[in-house]
Amino acid sequence: MDWQGWATFGFVATAVLTGILVTAQLAGHTRMDLPTMLGTMVTPSLDRARLPGIVIHAVMGQVFALFYGSAFALLGRSGPVLGASFGLVHGLIALTVLIPALPAIHPRMASERSGPELNVLEPPALFAQNYGRSTVIVTLVAHVAYGAILGLMHP
Repeated sequence: MDWQGWATFGFVATAVLTGILVTAQLAGHTRMDLPTMLGTMVTPSLDRARLPGIVIHAVMGQVFALFYGSAFALLGRSGPVLGASFGLVHGLIALTVLIPALPAIHPRMASERSGPELNVLEPPALFAQNYGRSTVIVTLVAHVAYGAILGLMHP
């Protein structure tokens, strides 16, 4: 496996995915702020959460890029369509398993069962619907782009 290529392409794909999510949030298409969600796992300060959240997301992007690269190697092929397909599955898993599971492990996120509390983040719900109807589309587009980039750049 080309470790330098994996690290470079994982960084590029993660940057694009994060850029799509942040741009969609700034444009009002979603209220999901992934860097803040992740960063508040390690700091209670909303003002200081974005930087650690970006670092956590970058590391997670590299880990997932390793999985994608391993899958491409096992299949003996890659490409933007295959990568986009992986990205679609990845996005669906994120929306149905990973993001909805955050309240169970996040020290500052309310759950669907808890009442309103001060200084906690809103729970995402299935398909992150508590962050807006467009959140599903934005998340899937971002993950499809992530996978397509990895598939395109993987040898």
